[in-house]
Formats: sequence, structure tokens, C-alpha cells
Amino acid sequence: MEATGTDEVEKIKSKFMSAWHNMKYSWVLKTKTYFSRNSPVFLLGKCYHFKTEGEYRALHSFQSSSAAISGNVEEFRRDFISRIWLTYREEFPQIKGSALTTDCGWGCTLRTGQMLLAQGLMLHFLGRAWVWPEALDMDSCDSESWTSSTVRKLTASLEASLTAERDPKVLPRPQRRPSSRDWDGSQMRNEIYHRKIISWFGDSPVAAFGLHQLIEYGKKSGKMAGDWYGPAVVAHILRKAVEEARDPELQGVTVYVAQDCTVYSSDVIDRQCSFLDSGKAGTKAVIILVPVRLGGERTNTDYLEFVKGILSLEYCVGIIGGKPKQSYYFAGFQDDSLIYMDPHYCQSFVDVSIKDFPLESFHCPSPKKMSFKKMDPSCTIGFYCRTVQDFEKASEEITKMLKSSSKEKYPLFTFVKGHSRDYDFASSPLHEENDHFSEDEKKRLKRFSTEEFVLL
Repeated sequence: MEATGTDEVEKIKSKFMSAWHNMKYSWVLKTKTYFSRNSPVFLLGKCYHFKTEGEYRALHSFQSSSAAISGNVEEFRRDFISRIWLTYREEFPQIKGSALTTDCGWGCTLRTGQMLLAQGLMLHFLGRAWVWPEALDMDSCDSESWTSSTVRKLTASLEASLTAERDPKVLPRPQRRPSSRDWDGSQMRNEIYHRKIISWFGDSPVAAFGLHQLIEYGKKSGKMAGDWYGPAVVAHILRKAVEEARDPELQGVTVYVAQDCTVYSSDVIDRQCSFLDSGKAGTKAVIILVPVRLGGERTNTDYLEFVKGILSLEYCVGIIGGKPKQSYYFAGFQDDSLIYMDPHYCQSFVDVSIKDFPLESFHCPSPKKMSFKKMDPSCTIGFYCRTVQDFEKASEEITKMLKSSSKEKYPLFTFVKGHSRDYDFASSPLHEENDHFSEDEKKRLKRFSTEEFVLL
């Protein structure tokens, strides 16, 4: 009886936390983001130019009928909205070993890690040119809807807490009517993969890259549900999640995490050329994650040009970063400001196992900008390479960028020929016999999660 009472208290606390975070962060969705017409905007390797009257304009105030825009603003909006947005959720199935049914207040770095991995999978299955056909059907800044939704959730949570209701009754937002679009074969295939990728990140214990699975892998590095996760720890958790995924569609993808700011080329190629689980030889696409630190207590502005250069590359899948204690998914920039998606808005659980589950809450209606100077120095950079040739080309290009942008004696990270074992480092096995991290990985994760990296 006592345990049941404790669980009820935890659930009430979770509801209050969800309501508080919605009130705290709803202004982020309400505020407009301004872009300069005189500077290009980069989004994950694509460049856009906004040409219109006035030096600065809010993205949402652009009208599609304006001939002066030349289509670039709408193309940018369509591209940005098509990226997968993963945020705090509430009322999802209880996390094993805890009473938690929400990740409000602690899961933001896991969410930004999910967004980076989702972008890598979108490149793999859909390609960089793909955009969601329904993107512009979303209200570009439906701030009234978002804000009123927050008020409804707050009121419902408070009422539920006071009346001991298990499921607060929230008035639903009006649903948009489905489009009568005539899909051709290619569009149908793309939409199937679009939904499948999102379903892999569903908030249920069976989702390959859902919060429940990521937390299970985090336990093996000493992390528990409700703990803070740093960007380096999340990188290793994502690697493990992809390695353990059993969906046949995911057997052609692998993840490599750099060791001590070093990418060992032979280790990466070994992963790409490993045998697929089907028993047939073949090459895998690789998502390379590089945990780095852009300074000491604060971010060193000397790294600005390097970060901008990385986000300009076509194979960049973004950066897990943020401000101190707030993790963001950085996907682009304009001038000295970074463009990001914010995971801190708490949304209701969506059951992705049902047919035609609603997609709107998985796509962000509005980009946000932040000065590079505010960025926390701890971050993880991600790249996607489909083939060994792509990896070799990427490593050459990034190495040149590292050398040209570094004012220090040593670059931020390096690509080295050979295996890590050639340099007396213990190499992580491609396929571990059990479901645990190796001892070497545990030591690195423990180090990353303490003083070397500021937790976001």
C-alpha cells in the first residue's frame, strides 16, 4: 500500500513538472525567429538565401506569393519542418525500474541524440533531397494553438492531481483533415519510411531507439532514468542501440564513436565492411559520432568557423549540444547564430504502433536561433557516410577544414590511418557476446559523465 502511495505521489509530481516545463518553454514556440536577408542560411549542408525588403524579417511573416523571395524561404521552411523533432513526452508507458511516465526535466540530451540519429536514418533511407509533402500544411507558427494547448494541459494536470484522476482529460486540438494527395509509387515508399523512422523512436519499450531502450543501455554505464546525460555518454548509448537493433531494415547501418577525439579510419572501414546479419557480405553505411569540447568553462569563439564549416557539409547530421543544463539539436546557422530544434516542450504520448498515427507533433513548425557564444563547450558532432568511398572523401575534407580552422597546435579531433589497437588503445568489438558495454567502454563513459564533460 505504501509503495502504491509513493507511486501516486511520483505521478502527481510528474504532472506538475510537465505543466511547469510547458509554461516555462512555451514562449520558445511562441516567439518569432528573425533572419537577415543579407546573409546565407545553412541547414545540414544546404544553403538558402532570403531576399526580401527590410534587413530582418521574421520567417513566419514571409508570404509564399512574394516574387522577391524566389522560393528560397519556402524551400527552407519545407526543409526545416521535414526534419524529425523529438521532444519531452508525458503519459507514456512506465519506464522499467521507476515510476516515471515522462522525461520532463531530465531527458533533453537523449532527445537531441535521437534527433541526430533520426537525421542519419533519413539520409540513409530517404536521401537529403527528401522533404515531407505535408510540411507547409502545418501552421508555420501556430503559437496560439501551442500556447492554448499548454494552458489546457496545465489546467487538466492540476485538476487531475486534485481529483486523483489517473488520466487527465485534455480537450484535443482540432485535427487537420488528411490531404487528398494522390501518391505515386515513390511518394508512397518515402512515406512508409518516414513513418517507420519515427516509429523507431516511439516512447514504448519495444521501439528500437525509443527512450525506454536508450535508458536500458544507459544503465550499463551507470545511468538511470531521471539522471542527467551528457552528449558523449549519449553517443555511446546510440552506438549500442543501433548495434542491438533487430529490425532487418537497420542491418545496413552502423555507428562509430571516436575515441579520445580520434577517428581511426581502419576501425570505421571494418565496421562498414563487416558481414550483414543476413549472412551476405556487404558494406554498411556509418554514422560517425565525435564527442568534443570547444573550450574550457566556456566555448572558445575560435571554434566558430569550424562549427559553421561542419554544419555546411552535406554529410553532417547535426550536433548534440546546447546551453549549460539545456540540450539542443544544432542543425544550421546564419552569421554567428546557430539554428536549432528545442526538445524542452512537453507533448502528449503518441502511440506509433497504430496505423496512420498523427505526424504533426514530430515536426517542428519553427526554427530557433542562438548566439554561438552561449553554446556549452561539450558537444557531439555527427556525420553520415553511405559507402567506404564517402567516408574517405569526408575524412579528407574534414581534415582540411580542421587544419585551416585551428589556431591551436592541435586540431579539435583527428582522422588517423590504421586501427586503434595499433596505437595501444583497446578497440571495441564489432559484436559483443553479451548485452553489456566492454570494460574499456565503461571506463570511458564514466570519465565522460563526470568532470571532463559538462552535462547538458
